[in-house]
Amino acid sequence: MKSIDLFVKNWSSKNAMVPIGSDDIAELETKLHAVLPNAYKYLITTYGLVHTPNVLTKIIDLNVGMSEVQDFLSLDDVFTLSQLYEMSGMPKGHILFASDCKGNMFCFKLSDCVSTKSDAPVWFYHHDSCTVAKAADSFTLWLDQFNNL
Repeated sequence: MKSIDLFVKNWSSKNAMVPIGSDDIAELETKLHAVLPNAYKYLITTYGLVHTPNVLTKIIDLNVGMSEVQDFLSLDDVFTLSQLYEMSGMPKGHILFASDCKGNMFCFKLSDCVSTKSDAPVWFYHHDSCTVAKAADSFTLWLDQFNNL
């Protein structure tokens, strides 16, 4: 999980992070009727909820055309916000896991989370247009985009 370790080293804030227990993740998966990708579970069980305030600054400084990630959602927010965003216009069948600073969300497709997988594509939900577009072919490749800045 070198990409994940490098992402946390390069981008996480100095605030202490608390790893999330496997039992809590299993409870969320039961509520979602889904199996979250192992790469994502590695991040939150090893490091916790990562906050990355400097990604936006770097993207602006480099004038890179990509959306920044700022916060990984708590497990409660993963469940609740996934439902709320669907009620407010997001296409059905997505599991939110992180946000940018503008209310847009990064998510997995529920259809990609029906069985155990090491990784899954990451999708970007743009709340103004209520559209979902692929951000990366996998969670680790998505993190590598930030690692390569």
